[in-house]
Amino acid sequence: MVESEVKKIKKGDKMKWRWVIGAFTTILLAIALASRSTPKIPFKSGQFSKSCHCPQDKHRYSGIVEDCCCDYETVDHLNEEVLHPLLQDLVKTPFFRYFKVKLWCNCPFWPDDGMCRLRDCSVCECPENEFPELFKKPYNHGLPSDDLKCQEGKPQAAVDRTLDSKAFRGWTETDNPWTYDDETDNSEMTYVNLQLNPERYTGYTGPSARRIWDAVYSENCPKYPAEELCQEEKILYKLISGLHSSISIHIASDYLLDEATNLWGHNLDLMYNRVLRYPNRVQNLYFTFLFVLRAVTKAADYLEQAEYDTGNPTEDLKTHSLMRQLLYNPKLQAACPLPFDEAKLWKGQRGPELKQKIQAQFKNISALMDCVGCEKCRLWGKLQVLGLGTALKILFSVNGEDHSHQTLELQRNEVIALINLLNRLSESIKFVHEMGAAAEKLNEGTVTSTRLNSLVQQAWGSIVKT
Repeated sequence: MVESEVKKIKKGDKMKWRWVIGAFTTILLAIALASRSTPKIPFKSGQFSKSCHCPQDKHRYSGIVEDCCCDYETVDHLNEEVLHPLLQDLVKTPFFRYFKVKLWCNCPFWPDDGMCRLRDCSVCECPENEFPELFKKPYNHGLPSDDLKCQEGKPQAAVDRTLDSKAFRGWTETDNPWTYDDETDNSEMTYVNLQLNPERYTGYTGPSARRIWDAVYSENCPKYPAEELCQEEKILYKLISGLHSSISIHIASDYLLDEATNLWGHNLDLMYNRVLRYPNRVQNLYFTFLFVLRAVTKAADYLEQAEYDTGNPTEDLKTHSLMRQLLYNPKLQAACPLPFDEAKLWKGQRGPELKQKIQAQFKNISALMDCVGCEKCRLWGKLQVLGLGTALKILFSVNGEDHSHQTLELQRNEVIALINLLNRLSESIKFVHEMGAAAEKLNEGTVTSTRLNSLVQQAWGSIVKT
């Protein structure tokens, strides 16, 4: 009996050590596999300097962008080769550098909580002697007031792809029917140098910031996807989602990594968790970019003839030249002549009713910008929403059936907002194209490390128990 018990004990010890060796081998294999799949990170997790570029598959998204007429590869190529360089030069010119905005506004929906008190939230306003003298003068109306047609409340069922051939007739002071602010009221307006107030991380987070986007989506933006939604309602959602994605990417691309040393750089974790992990948000970013690009190309005749006068002849000639290069670029016209086809919308008996409904919803969204508790966030929110409202005005406020009674009239501020918005979307597309794969690989490594830690803990716990 004693001999048999000893044999059993020895056999149990052998089994125990075999299991320990097997578990240890499993851990080593897991570590080896994780080290192969985890990229080498030069900085803290999720943080890259602006000069870091990692090899990646740049064409994760392929095929035609939904509801558009161009594919992802073409958009990336055109943006990198043509659009982004031109837009970067344009927004630095005196004409497009200064934006007129009403910064101090009462929120029409709830009391302003003023949650943001950080230095990076504040806006540096222009002194009187800085912005162009011509901007201070009243607009020169090229047409008698009785010839200006107000589009608000008069939506049309059919939309044409052309604009009035007479194009530019002078900057106007007509109000944009798609936005909340009365752009004709100059009493509380101030000029801001956008180059001195970049859109970046400001520390504006938490309930106050979430409340803005919650209100945008829950109260004004149709839930999507839903079978009962029409094409026009889906487009409104996609425009807002694309703009939201772009803003999140701007924050992630210019992020305060270390407040103590004032170190700024890329936060790839933030970009992945807010945008990249949701493919539809990236798709909506591309859609919004093409939508705004279509508005710019549709208004080509108007924008080419517009007066970009700032009192600096050399800079003004440069601005005209850059605009012509943007509007009539042969590469763009050959590869993506019609970024978005607006003529298929507002069809049927519900067309006028739908346009009024969506116009009211977007106007409500623009009013929410007055509720943003961060001054710099409010500046860029107002600019980009006005830019999107200007794109909507260009594409949907001109009747295609009777050109003799419909003309496009734009304010100077609308054009400034439109081009700056297109530039911001262009920057977001470029950043996703260049750094998106690196952000995804970084987060794949994080997930692998988390799973590995769990596996090691389980295995070690089992060893200790035996």
